[in-house]
Amino acid sequence: MQLVVARIGRAHGIKGEVTVEVRTDEPELRLAPGAVLATDPASAGPLTIETGRVHSGRLLLRFEGVRDRNAAEALRNTLLIAEIDPEELPEGEDEYYDHQLIDLDVVTEDGTEVGRITEISHLPSQDLLIVERPDGTEVMIPFVGEIVTEIDLEEQRAVVDPPPGLIDDRSVLDEAADGPGASSRTSAEEES
Repeated sequence: MQLVVARIGRAHGIKGEVTVEVRTDEPELRLAPGAVLATDPASAGPLTIETGRVHSGRLLLRFEGVRDRNAAEALRNTLLIAEIDPEELPEGEDEYYDHQLIDLDVVTEDGTEVGRITEISHLPSQDLLIVERPDGTEVMIPFVGEIVTEIDLEEQRAVVDPPPGLIDDRSVLDEAADGPGASSRTSAEEES
């Protein structure tokens, strides 16, 4: 199984180093000296990491055979791809690789079907599970412990406890607001 672990940024200095945008929670494992990585586009690689260091909060890598700024700059925007065992699990107890979550069935705690995970969106503040509903529409569920209460890889399902309005249809919420005991804004304004 292939996993994108980084994207090469701009050249750093004149000796072939590049900045990288890390896309893995395990850079010390995936981007260590000696690691051989496939690339996208494939014509740029494979690349073998010769050295790595952190400079001003950014990871800098040098690859075997890349000795000057021009060669380093030619690699800009190349994706670095590691080959991993599909059975391998992340080190953390509540951590998962994207490929483990894709195609899991999503259900609420009472067993109501929500849909199937089709994509993981990695945002700066949190990750989102993109879930395709049975009717073909999509819903985005924040991948946080308060909402995604269980991931069961053996049963191939994710259990969620969504707050009101997260996965409910808008029409269902509107009907509830207009139901018995609800007051509308117009009525209150007419009384004044």
